[in-house]
Amino acid sequence: MLLLHLAVVALVVLLCGGVYGWLTYERLGRDAERQALSIARSVAADDDVRAGVATLVDAGPGDLDPDVLSRGALQTAAEEVRRRTDSLFVVITDDAGLRLSHPNPAQLGRPVSTDPTEALAGREVTSHERGTLGHSARAKVPVYAPGPDSAVVGAVSVGISREDVLATLEEDITPVAATAVGALALGAAASTAIARRLKRLTLGLQPEEIAELVQDQEAVLRGVDEGVIGVSPEHRITVMNQEAGRLLGVADPARLVGTPLAEAGLPDSFPALLAAATPESPAVEQVVGPHVLILSARAVRPAGPGLPGLGWVVLVRDRTELQSLTRQLDAVGALSTALRAQRHEFANRLHTISGLLALGDDEEAGRYVAEVTETGPLTYPAEQARLLRDPYLQAFLGAKSVEAAERGVVLRIGEDTLIRGQITDPQDVTTVIGNLVDNAVRAAVQGVAEDRWAEVELLDEWTGGTGTLHLVVADSGDGLPVADPEPVFAQGWSTAAPRAAGDGAAAPSVLPDAHGQGFGLSLSRELARRRGGDVWVADPGRPGGPGAVFCARLPGTVVRGSRAGERTGSAGRGGGTGGASGGGPGGAG
Repeated sequence: MLLLHLAVVALVVLLCGGVYGWLTYERLGRDAERQALSIARSVAADDDVRAGVATLVDAGPGDLDPDVLSRGALQTAAEEVRRRTDSLFVVITDDAGLRLSHPNPAQLGRPVSTDPTEALAGREVTSHERGTLGHSARAKVPVYAPGPDSAVVGAVSVGISREDVLATLEEDITPVAATAVGALALGAAASTAIARRLKRLTLGLQPEEIAELVQDQEAVLRGVDEGVIGVSPEHRITVMNQEAGRLLGVADPARLVGTPLAEAGLPDSFPALLAAATPESPAVEQVVGPHVLILSARAVRPAGPGLPGLGWVVLVRDRTELQSLTRQLDAVGALSTALRAQRHEFANRLHTISGLLALGDDEEAGRYVAEVTETGPLTYPAEQARLLRDPYLQAFLGAKSVEAAERGVVLRIGEDTLIRGQITDPQDVTTVIGNLVDNAVRAAVQGVAEDRWAEVELLDEWTGGTGTLHLVVADSGDGLPVADPEPVFAQGWSTAAPRAAGDGAAAPSVLPDAHGQGFGLSLSRELARRRGGDVWVADPGRPGGPGAVFCARLPGTVVRGSRAGERTGSAGRGGGTGGASGGGPGGAG
């Protein structure tokens, strides 16, 4: 590129210098012609010249002898004018074109070497011609005889030497040549500076390498399944592929290229993510619209030493499907475990009943059957688990009651629980219930109350053929530490706060995230709202208990089953939500 710039500059300078030199030469030639014409006119208008030429026209051959002409008045006058004007020649001819004056006396009396027809015809002419004295710019002017008839009796031819024109051109062209050399030097310096700047801007890469990088970038950005966002050191978006636009809800990612990051409408976590970007920085999990995303940022450094940073690359990975599969596997795993245990338990109980009947102890067999009916098909630590008729809810809350019991918390099912249908979307249902129950159990563990419990009540509501599941979760913890409960649903808040050491005081139920928590409530609300429902706080609770009450509404998660759930015992009583009373939009209170 440097050589190309130098060649272009040199060509431009030489072309401009050549055109200027040619135009100057043409101008000097025209000036020489005008000068010759002016001298010829003045000589031809001189009365002595007109009279002398008219006299020699009527003279005999002896008067045209070179020796006679060289001593004549016309030769003297012409040579005087030639010397005074630095002309190449001043030649006076008669009406036959014979020289009456000439710088070379030997040429006197001979015909001129160029055609005198135009001048002898009474017309003034200028031209560049070559004669006996060389190439010159010349002018020919007719000489008129004295008197009123004004007949042409001869001509005056004046020539300006080409060497004189070239000498003048050299004087005029020298500053131009110096300017051209200066322009060439300046162009070379500018080309060198541009080449160095381009090398610095392209990190030393050659054009072919840049083209290969562009091809590779296009192939990678369009071929990867992850979203890729490039951010410049000035916090402007430099690249965004289609996958990143799809995950972040940007219809046209190309329009954001060159946009400041603060004006691009991307998640608010981006600036903090870039500020903390290191090779070891962890990824951030975030819900954006219907997607659960993993965001990770890496600072980009050039390979060469001493070069400034190139910005950041943000990778956007979609964990929505993975989390959906994980929730589904959790639900299926819990159900399969419950069914295996249930089968084993049923087999043991049937063997017991069969043995009692074989022994003829019908009364004891009847009491045993009544006990089995009261406790449900499988024994879980959950109180009033018999109210749950759906197998998913039985298995999932049963497993949660086991986990809660291990932490010293009693998980109980509210006495007004009534599920008449069957769960159709166990993934979303178990995700919302699981997050709320886990938070309630954690709050109960951290609370100051000695009686640690978490209570869940579930109701289904029917509108036509569509069923909505209502959920209320309460605990014995110390409540929420904030007057406005909305911030607890923001990403980065967590109920995973350890108990304060020393005085036995409990930490708040929800605290800013510091250990990778703070995702459950946000995800639960997002899943519910995606279905047209919601998750909200019905009661923030109070220090010393009871704790917070969370409510959820999940439309489209229940269908009418072949076996309608029927209340038994105390479940047949109406009204209210028992211990887990709650309120809010569409609540189960």
